[in-house]
Amino acid sequence: MRILHVITSLQTGGAEHLLVDLLPLLRGGGHNVVELLLFNGLHTPFMEELEDKGIRIHKLSLGGNVYNPLNVFKLVRYVAQYDIIHTHNTACQLYAPLAKLLSFTRKPLVTTEHSSNNRRRDKWWCRPIDRWMYNRYAAVVCIADKPRQNLEDYIGKKSNIRTIANGVDTRRFLRPIRTIEGQDRFVITMVAGLRVEKDHETVLRAMTRLPENYSLQLVGGGVKEESLKALARELGLNNRVLFLGVRLDVPDILEKSDIVLLSSHWEGLSLSSIEGMASGRPFIASDVDGLREMVGGAGVLFPHGDDQELASAIQRLCEHPDEYRIVAQRCQEKARQYDISITASKYLDLYEQLCRR
Repeated sequence: MRILHVITSLQTGGAEHLLVDLLPLLRGGGHNVVELLLFNGLHTPFMEELEDKGIRIHKLSLGGNVYNPLNVFKLVRYVAQYDIIHTHNTACQLYAPLAKLLSFTRKPLVTTEHSSNNRRRDKWWCRPIDRWMYNRYAAVVCIADKPRQNLEDYIGKKSNIRTIANGVDTRRFLRPIRTIEGQDRFVITMVAGLRVEKDHETVLRAMTRLPENYSLQLVGGGVKEESLKALARELGLNNRVLFLGVRLDVPDILEKSDIVLLSSHWEGLSLSSIEGMASGRPFIASDVDGLREMVGGAGVLFPHGDDQELASAIQRLCEHPDEYRIVAQRCQEKARQYDISITASKYLDLYEQLCRR
């Protein structure tokens, strides 16, 4: 079986992160050809990691606008070469069906919906386009039940929509439960792109409510970096907040942390939340779609945008070692249910069903 995944780029993000772990497993012990096509082929650490794992990467361009209509015609020559075309992100989701029409092939298309919401759904004129687009796919995979429900509310229930939960290589992140008895300094870590759907601002405001012996590490890059650094300066947090940028040593960073959190406006199924929960540290998250389902019953949820409640949750865990340990254990047990091997197996089953049709 020849499988081609298509994504806009390999910049930092949940979909990109998923592919780094997923594609090598989809080769199924060498029986499948699994390759990746990028609209924007600029070199990134994720690209280097995939190439090191033996994944062949094709590039439509080395930069520019991923919505360039010429990408439709560039895609045509790839569509007929593979048994399965699997897309991620909006530009690829829209252009692959157009390329399939131009190539006169019946090869099945698969796409993954990575978020529970997006800005297109607020624009009335996008709905008919999206309905046409999703109907062109043999399978539309949502990464959790809530994103699936939201998509069906938006375009209607369709037989081609299903759920396959995202996963991570939990073996890389599993660590012994941390012991904090007698500790007098605490490190809080958030791993997330500095993008509009993430709510770093609430985390920074929460830091002003915590004592000086609490410090914060922000792992990730993105368009909000300068504004967040300015906010940290404005709040007088320069000496207590570190912007670590994009990192490939996240397991080591989490191991040296005391609390892991994710503050967001919305999520699909956050891979960084699974990693954080696997790390043997308590995990705290915003009570929003995509995190509520993942973290509820294991970690600690705080009301969206409530910096006072976030600060209280952090301080309570660090000052009560027994509660700290119980929450960390629950988180780790929940994370084990989302191993990437389970995700890969379900995708391979789906591909085989579609090819048999």
